[in-house]
Amino acid sequence: MTSTGHNAPGGAPTDASSQAAHAAPVLELEHVTLELGGRTILRDTGFAVNQGEFIGVLGPNGAGKTTLMRAVLGLVPAAHGAIRVLGQPVERGNASIGYMPQTRSALAGRRVRGRDFVAMAADGHRWGLPHADAKTRADVERVLDLVGGSKLAARPLSELSGGERQRLLLAQCLLGKPKLLLLDEPLISLDPHHQKNVVELVRRVQQELGIAVLFSAHELNPLLNSLDRVLYLGSGVAALGTVDEVITRPVLSRLYGSPIDVMRVNGRIFVMSGGVEVEKHDHEHEHDEDGAHSHSHSHGHAHGRSHQHDSRDGHTHDV
Repeated sequence: MTSTGHNAPGGAPTDASSQAAHAAPVLELEHVTLELGGRTILRDTGFAVNQGEFIGVLGPNGAGKTTLMRAVLGLVPAAHGAIRVLGQPVERGNASIGYMPQTRSALAGRRVRGRDFVAMAADGHRWGLPHADAKTRADVERVLDLVGGSKLAARPLSELSGGERQRLLLAQCLLGKPKLLLLDEPLISLDPHHQKNVVELVRRVQQELGIAVLFSAHELNPLLNSLDRVLYLGSGVAALGTVDEVITRPVLSRLYGSPIDVMRVNGRIFVMSGGVEVEKHDHEHEHDEDGAHSHSHSHGHAHGRSHQHDSRDGHTHDV
């Protein structure tokens, strides 16, 4: 398992992470410290995410999930250390990254058609297909087909369910064939049925394309059947490893800074503090760590992606 500031030996890697270990990491953090609003969000953190991995990013509200993603996008500079994507220093507008921001409530009232909505992300400020070239139109059709969204293409967003809108948002993230997806709380406001569908969709696409995904969530259980590893943030540190290595009383008590119990019941895992399920309590409504509650929906190079110690062997680490 990897821990901030230390390296501790972990158990045997999963099959997926073992295979991925032979390829260069998609994302590397080396002795990274992130600060925001005078507060240290992460301290001396290092880990690596390998190609083809599905990583669940969890932790209490304010632990730094959104800030970490914004740092990978080049929007929050590291106070110390280095962040690399595909071996290169982070930069804004990296076409290798697809990004789904957390705040999406305004989409429900839009009359724009699904196809035009996806096409908007091909250029951060232009609206829709009339201005898109043939290559962009072909890419839009490709990603719609990839997420099973072709039947949604002619319908306005205002007539779609939350799960259907998430399907189109995922399509936006896949424009340009990124190698890393950063999905910030895509399950917010979805009922359990739609949560399950979204997680299964992301996992299917991730495996089909062989890309890496960082999927932040306020609760572990919807992700359990899809995760390769989990990155749990808290108290300025993090733990990266398999569910069995990270979701334990000692590790989570350190990350939360208070005694934590882990209960496993009928295939579900409950993280408890004093008889209260802390994950649900901490995330009644998720905000950015800096208190802001809005992002522009932009996700890199021409797609409006204005976004913008280590584990190379697939083992877990206390980061």
